[in-house]
Amino acid sequence: MLEKLESIENHYEELTMKLGDPVFLADQQTYMKLMKEHADLTEIVVKFREYRSFMRQRADAAAMYDDKPDDEMRDMIREELKAAEEGIGRTERELKLLLMPKDPNDERNVMIEIRGGAGGEEAALFAATLFRMYTRYAERRRWKTEIVDSNPTELGGFKEIVFEIEGKGAYSRLKFESGVHRVQRIPATESGGRIHTSTVTVAVLPEVDDVPEVEVNPADLQVDTYRSSGAGGQHVNKTSSAIRITHLPSGIIVACQEERSQHKNRDKAMRVLKAKLYELALSRQVSEVTENRRSQVGTGDRSERIRTYNFPQRRVSDHRIGLTLYRIEEIVDGDLDEIVDALITTDQSERLSGGADED
Repeated sequence: MLEKLESIENHYEELTMKLGDPVFLADQQTYMKLMKEHADLTEIVVKFREYRSFMRQRADAAAMYDDKPDDEMRDMIREELKAAEEGIGRTERELKLLLMPKDPNDERNVMIEIRGGAGGEEAALFAATLFRMYTRYAERRRWKTEIVDSNPTELGGFKEIVFEIEGKGAYSRLKFESGVHRVQRIPATESGGRIHTSTVTVAVLPEVDDVPEVEVNPADLQVDTYRSSGAGGQHVNKTSSAIRITHLPSGIIVACQEERSQHKNRDKAMRVLKAKLYELALSRQVSEVTENRRSQVGTGDRSERIRTYNFPQRRVSDHRIGLTLYRIEEIVDGDLDEIVDALITTDQSERLSGGADED
């Protein structure tokens, strides 16, 4: 690991010199590429230098201890050695994490699908609750949200809703939300005060541009137009601007009716289709490579129950990592960071231990 880190530091210093060279500054495309590469390496280099500082601190303290100091000085040296050892252990773990291959999708925007499951109208209302939770979370992180398609109910719920979240690191923060979310609460429509259990399915897809894994042959597409339905003002049912695209080889169907322009609806629908095809290609690749190894935070399978929201107890429980929090109001208002951070930490620990096993 040390040889790799030294090589990275040398390359980082070369990039620093190039960035100060007027020759590279004159070529904006090359300069921006160098800037990105430099920025990507900065965190590793800073952490490596911190690690080396602790190593020097330990060596200096050990040398002082060899000089047979008096009792008072010896106690001070022991404290310094302890602090250096702790720093070495911490920075070593952090460096291993930084050197691990990153998920290539982590910086992408996301497409999120929320669909009501068991529970009828109450499931549709909870789908609306989750949609608001994710949009509020996006607002907190200054991400942009845009609805792609929706099927609202008369009581303000959603049978299904598809929306895009655009922002740096959106997929890295939301990718563990895929799965079945269960709610336990007294529905507004329940006169007897009984607690009902309903489920909603969430799928989080990385938005993709043109990549080799997603080749869409126009001949494989069936494109239908239809009139928008649901709440939408004067425009509704006047023009056939809504788009439904069927990918014949896979059977995947996507739709978009949120825009007034048929062209814009088609563009949005194609983005969702590409995201779904990419997810399909990725899941096949992952199942082939890691069929016998499952992450502690789950497979992301849509049939997997991942979280329960119990409103009478004010409790949210993530079943994959055994996390229970008693502040449901804040969570459904978009305060998701504690859950998201715990999921990411568990995933990182699992990958680190997996890497150690493979070594």
